[in-house]
Amino acid sequence: MRLVFAGTPAVAVPALDAIAASGHELLAVVTRPDAPAGRGRGLVRSPVGAWADAHGVEVLTPARPREPEFLDRLRELAPDCVPVVAYGALVPPVALEIPRHGWINLHFSLLPAWRGAAPVQHAVLHGDELTGASVFELEEGLDTGPVYGTVTDEIRPTDTSGDLLERLAHSGAGLLVAVLDAIDAGTARAQSQPADGVSLAPKLTVEDARVRWTDPAFAVDRRIRACTPAPGPWTTFRDDRVKLGPVSPVADGPELKPGELLVQKSAVLVGTATGPVRLGEVRAAGKKAMSAGDWARGARVAAGEVFA
Repeated sequence: MRLVFAGTPAVAVPALDAIAASGHELLAVVTRPDAPAGRGRGLVRSPVGAWADAHGVEVLTPARPREPEFLDRLRELAPDCVPVVAYGALVPPVALEIPRHGWINLHFSLLPAWRGAAPVQHAVLHGDELTGASVFELEEGLDTGPVYGTVTDEIRPTDTSGDLLERLAHSGAGLLVAVLDAIDAGTARAQSQPADGVSLAPKLTVEDARVRWTDPAFAVDRRIRACTPAPGPWTTFRDDRVKLGPVSPVADGPELKPGELLVQKSAVLVGTATGPVRLGEVRAAGKKAMSAGDWARGARVAAGEVFA
C-alpha cells in the first residue's frame, strides 16, 4: 500500500523501521514542527522527522493537521492508509477521510483501558500486571475506534515506563505491519471496543511526579517507576529539588517516619507510610546523577533529616 506515516517521538521510530522493511511504499511522514531544545534553544527536528531526512522521505510539519496546505498535499499524495504512532495532535475528520483505509493508530495499551496520552505510565502507576499494544482505526473520539489487533506484555516488578515502552514500541511495530498487510489483503476485521473497562490516561505532570512519602512503599515505588524517565520523579531536600531514580521496597526494614532518611553503610533508606524504600540514583540540582550513597556522603545527611 501507499502510506504516509504520522508520528513524532523516538518511540515511533521502530514502527518506521518495520514499515520501511515491509514492502509497503512510504510516501512521506507527518510530524510535529521543529521545536526549541538544548541550552541554545535552537530548533530541533523530531526523531521521526530526522529519520525521514536520513532516508530521503518527504517531511510534512503542519502546526495543525487541519491546515489547508497540509490537507491539499495529503490529497496529492493520495495514500491508501496513514499509520500513526504518537503523533501528538488531534486529527480532524476532514483529514481522516482522505486515505481510503483511514488512519490506523498504534496505541500502547489494551484498549479500552488507558485511553489517552500516557497509557504506559498509568499502567505502571496503577499496578497493572498485564498491558500491551492495540492497533485501531482513528476516529474523532479519544482512542475509541474499532480495534484490528493487540499484543500483550507482562509488566515486570522493576519495569519503569521507559523499559516497558521500549518493549511495546518493538512488539507494536510488528503488530502494526501485520495489520497493514491484512488491510492490503482485504482480510482485516476491526472489532468495536467494549463499553466496559474504559479508563483514561492523561499526561502526567511535573506535580504528578512529586513523590508522596506518606503513601505506602509499593505506591512510592510505582510512582517513581511510572515517572521514569519522564516527567522525572522528584522530591525536595533542604528546600532544593532532588531527582530520583527507581527505588526498592525493603522488607522488615527499620521503622522510619515518612520521608525520613537513614544512611547505612551499604544503603540509604527513606521512610514511607509502611516500610522504607532503598534509594537508587539521586541527582541534586545542578549535578550529575550519582549513587544514593555518594549523594548522602556529599550532602552530609544528618540523622533525622527528611525528604519533604
